Amino acid sequence: MHDASPQVVPVSKLPHFDAVVLGAGISGLVAASVLAEKGERTLVIDDYGHVGGNHMDWTSHDGYTFDVGSLIFQDDSPLLRHFPELLGHYLPIAPTWGRLNPQGKITDYPISVRDDIMAAGPVGLTRIALSVLYARLFCKRMANARDFARYWIGDYLLKRSGLETYMKRFYGIAPEQIDLDLARKRMGWISEHASIGTLLRKLLRSRTAAGPVNCQLARPKDGFASLYDVAVERLTKAGVSFRLSAGTQNIRKIDSGFEITFDGGVVFTRRVISTIPIPAAERLCGMASQSALDTITLISLYFSFAGERGFSQSIIYNFSHYGAWKRLTVYSDFYGRVNGREYFAVEVIAGGDVRSVDQAKEDFRRHTQANGLFTGELTLEGSQVLESAYPIYSKGAAQHAAQAIDALRAFGIESMGRQGGFNYQPTARVSTIEVEAALGRN
Repeated sequence: MHDASPQVVPVSKLPHFDAVVLGAGISGLVAASVLAEKGERTLVIDDYGHVGGNHMDWTSHDGYTFDVGSLIFQDDSPLLRHFPELLGHYLPIAPTWGRLNPQGKITDYPISVRDDIMAAGPVGLTRIALSVLYARLFCKRMANARDFARYWIGDYLLKRSGLETYMKRFYGIAPEQIDLDLARKRMGWISEHASIGTLLRKLLRSRTAAGPVNCQLARPKDGFASLYDVAVERLTKAGVSFRLSAGTQNIRKIDSGFEITFDGGVVFTRRVISTIPIPAAERLCGMASQSALDTITLISLYFSFAGERGFSQSIIYNFSHYGAWKRLTVYSDFYGRVNGREYFAVEVIAGGDVRSVDQAKEDFRRHTQANGLFTGELTLEGSQVLESAYPIYSKGAAQHAAQAIDALRAFGIESMGRQGGFNYQPTARVSTIEVEAALGRN
């Protein structure tokens, strides 16, 4: 992993700031950009030694670079309003998405008319129709994410498609425990793409469809560091300062603002913007925790492979009822092979019987072998384990988070972003828009 900090300004030269941003991920960088536009002298502090937050990379012995999480952006993202120079550093790609379904077939993502509905046969089709009818008539009252999904596609298709299993795999808890408000806000694609009406329209309409409205982009081949160097350079020219590997210790409220202590220094600021996890912000402020907010620990496995992988898509989601892995991304589809070998990353949520890299690796090998995938030489090149990758959105967690955010606001801390606002943000687009709205950017 590279240290994207060549432009960092020593804090000792600028001890007083109009605003301090905690966290140098996308939300923190956008916040710094908005504040700089408003003429506020801003410092970005992060305990990581790199810019980009959980966008971090790892390079294998043969020079191949892998990432934690997603590497895909879009050319119409509002992030480019703040950092237009990024566009020239992205790599245009044409990714394709698929999923491994419970029947052991690689098929369309997020749902397939042919393989999930038509392949069920006459009896299965009848069960799908009856379960949807039942859900629409008798399951209107919803208490959790499973209820939400069942209402739209029925209990039978929810199980047959593997969506119910994937929800548990992605969120780290059973669908019955996932917050309903989150489901409504962040799982709207179920009603848009997976309802029976929509699926029937897909089946009946011509296969001629409109092209994509934007271009898909990947981070540079050599990793995120070179991408975020560009953002740091732009912000530095705008007067923003950075302190990485800060070792932040505490935030003390004073009459004129706040005093922030970190390893080797103290800074004073009128305003604090937090994009770090809520419990971390509470600890820094010396506040008793107002929330019981759990987070996902994400295991990333980095493989090289020679042989027949068993699918053509670049990105595969695991909707089967077995296997701990949730998504794999074939990097060599975007960046090319090395010595004839393909390279890909696998994401695994730590939990249950899979809590270590070795357990995750063996579980992935067994599961893919059982489904006829990756027939050949499969080598684990490396791995990373990321704690607090994203919040677990269990029932009641949103209310606890809101109370904690209110308490931080009363202390004077403005908390926002995926971690700071306890708000699931699947793309840089969403993160940018929400930070802009929170800081009042026109």
